[in-house]
Amino acid sequence: MANSIKDPEVYEALLREGNSKSKAAAIANAAARDGRSAVGERGGESGSYEDWTKDELYKRAQELDIEGRSEMTKDELIEALRD
Repeated sequence: MANSIKDPEVYEALLREGNSKSKAAAIANAAARDGRSAVGERGGESGSYEDWTKDELYKRAQELDIEGRSEMTKDELIEALRD
């Protein structure tokens, strides 16, 4: 997995903060792709995932490159996004 990490500095920092490897990888890769400030702006602006539509959850899962998202229910998307 380490070879697929696009921003190792962000990845390592997220691991130290207690994030899972998959979540850290997804955020680090999004930061490398979109820029750290863009990823930072997305964080913290939204309410509870339960208030999101399935389409909104899917789009966020797509941004984070969560595998299997197209087959997931709304509850499964929420769980994957929180992982």
